Amino acid sequence: MGHRTPLIAVLAANSISTAGTSLTLIGVPWFVLETTGSAGRAGVVAFCATLPIVVAALIGGPVIDRVGRRRISVASDAVCGTAIAAIPLLHYAGVLEFWMLCALMALNGLVHTPGNTARYVLVPDLAEHAGTTLARAASLFDAVSRGARMVGAALAGVLISFTGAETVLLLDAATFLVSALLVAAGVRGVRAAEPRKAAAPVSLRAYRSELREGYAYLLGNRLLLAVVVMVMFMNGTDQGWNAVLLPVHAEGELGGATDLGLLTALFGAGGLTGALLYGAVGHRFSRRTVFTVCVILCGAPRFAVAALTGTTLPLAVTMALGGIAGGMLNPILTTMTYERVPEELRSRVSGAITAGCELAMPVGGLAAGLLVESTGATGALLAMGGVYFLATLSPLVFPAWRTMEEPEPATGKGVSSPGPCPPAPAPAERTPHRSAS
Repeated sequence: MGHRTPLIAVLAANSISTAGTSLTLIGVPWFVLETTGSAGRAGVVAFCATLPIVVAALIGGPVIDRVGRRRISVASDAVCGTAIAAIPLLHYAGVLEFWMLCALMALNGLVHTPGNTARYVLVPDLAEHAGTTLARAASLFDAVSRGARMVGAALAGVLISFTGAETVLLLDAATFLVSALLVAAGVRGVRAAEPRKAAAPVSLRAYRSELREGYAYLLGNRLLLAVVVMVMFMNGTDQGWNAVLLPVHAEGELGGATDLGLLTALFGAGGLTGALLYGAVGHRFSRRTVFTVCVILCGAPRFAVAALTGTTLPLAVTMALGGIAGGMLNPILTTMTYERVPEELRSRVSGAITAGCELAMPVGGLAAGLLVESTGATGALLAMGGVYFLATLSPLVFPAWRTMEEPEPATGKGVSSPGPCPPAPAPAERTPHRSAS
């Protein structure tokens, strides 16, 4: 059992962290709509929350290796918990200004990304430490995330209805503390979690060199670039959906925060089902076939159904089915990443991939808010759903996707081996967003 403790601790911390993500995903947009009544301001908050995520991902990979993955994870959770807790506390005190809300969400996004990446890149080493297979560990990592997302979303909808969005944010802050304690106490004696002793002395030149290695690996393969570009557009439109479009639709056409929580929970439940289904039987089929079908079904239909109907049931069914399709994507991408990216480059490559995948997220939230105010919710839903659909046609159009069937062994040769986009961050993956699927 002792050898399994670090893996169990990271899985538990990740599940609690993801549940908190769902609380923020619903709580922050609803808080902004309640206090300002403006979809445009909700988009501005989403922009401020996600732009620092991209910045941190662009430059943060070498920091994780130098400071140590365990330390980065714990410190990240501590700072993020403080930032989230400050929002309702300042509101209760009557001193919270809109710029303060934007600044706190920006700090949360900036500090969260390195911690999230640190936990993600530890999974292969912890799986080996625990004596389990990489595929099983990757499936567990994704499955617990989706289960926690489902629970967190349902809880958020109920809590907002009965106690207000402020209580949801305080609970989210508490999940950061629990996650930090689990990693601090449970991930000990794992060499990969500690600072890299062989790293070159700290200097701007050495840092640039280490950063360049990650991006050289990212840019050196057409499949890798195809995945990153596609997920970049998916994440951008998903951010608009989560931060603006779905809350506005729930407030104006559906049953308010309770329906918002229910719909998000159903998407999470579908995702959990899809991840478990892929782990059970999906790996027997062609990776490319499963991925292509599921990526088309997971996103665009919910935008269309929301735009064309004004009731909860059709959208609930669509989101549950879309969640099942989306749940099959991350196990494929995660396994491919772990197979192909060498351990010594994992933090830097994952940071570079995350930066690319999340590059459009700040624009997505802001664009959704502006579209709602200029064209109305229906026009915004159709426009962003169209972008999502076009992006997901990529596996059918570009020849690079044909190479995803044959896994390449991880090497340290920089650009020689591809590796697809990790789940984010996902909707992988403590800010009010979640990566595609």
